[in-house]
Amino acid sequence: MKLVVASSNAGKLAEFRDLLGEAGYEFVTQGELDVSDAEETGLTFVENALLKARHAARITGLPALADDSGLCVDALGGAPGLYSARYAGEHGNAQANIARLLGAMKDVPRAHRTAHFIAVIVLLRHAEDPQPVIAEGRWSGLILDAPRGDRGFGYDPVFLDPENNLSAAEFDPAIKNRLSHRGRALAMLRQKLADTAL
Repeated sequence: MKLVVASSNAGKLAEFRDLLGEAGYEFVTQGELDVSDAEETGLTFVENALLKARHAARITGLPALADDSGLCVDALGGAPGLYSARYAGEHGNAQANIARLLGAMKDVPRAHRTAHFIAVIVLLRHAEDPQPVIAEGRWSGLILDAPRGDRGFGYDPVFLDPENNLSAAEFDPAIKNRLSHRGRALAMLRQKLADTAL
């Protein structure tokens, strides 16, 4: 079955393919179908994921998969949160976002540098689907003082998984996919899809 992914983020698409591809789904990004990004006007991750999936499904006529995810830092009252991708002002500028985050955290001691990634994934069978399939995943950790590692994307270089003492950018991708917020949400989605007819 073909699904449109309501994102142009190559990293996310690779994770979707790795974690759901063997279930028999074929993914095409909305960018490949000339679909523009939806306006993210929701006040929660689930609202934004629904807006993105509905937009892609409405324009393409295909079932749509969307996620909204972000980094929530406790010492910053949950920021950058919904605005993770554009925390420094320009959408998708990971280096600027990391620089702003590290600046905001420079005087915060290690014990108070707790944070978590969250991902909410929504699957709509069609644009007016009244029963979306929704899955959520969370990955708890700490914000580092400086970037470590050269894998991953976004805030991965400054997010430490304390159990493994590795940043998200230091993990082998296959291991990261099992541990990460998106990996956990996709595992939950895969289980829900096994119980749901599309």
